Amino acid sequence: MAILKMREIRYMTAIQRVNQLKKLQKDLAHLRAGISTGGSLEKPSRVKEVKKTIARILTVMKENGELEPYNT
Repeated sequence: MAILKMREIRYMTAIQRVNQLKKLQKDLAHLRAGISTGGSLEKPSRVKEVKKTIARILTVMKENGELEPYNT
């Protein structure tokens, strides 16, 4: 999954942003599970990238007033 830029996130619809956010949160959970089981990740920097992308999506959602009904 590619890292999204702010421009790409802003052009998404609200539904697309929520869906992308859910996918990224699942991805982050899988990455964290891999770390906690003692396994090594192919790209450890992927955790940081996913967290930043989640933050970007949440920022745009808050700017547009979409975050209240979602309640993360």
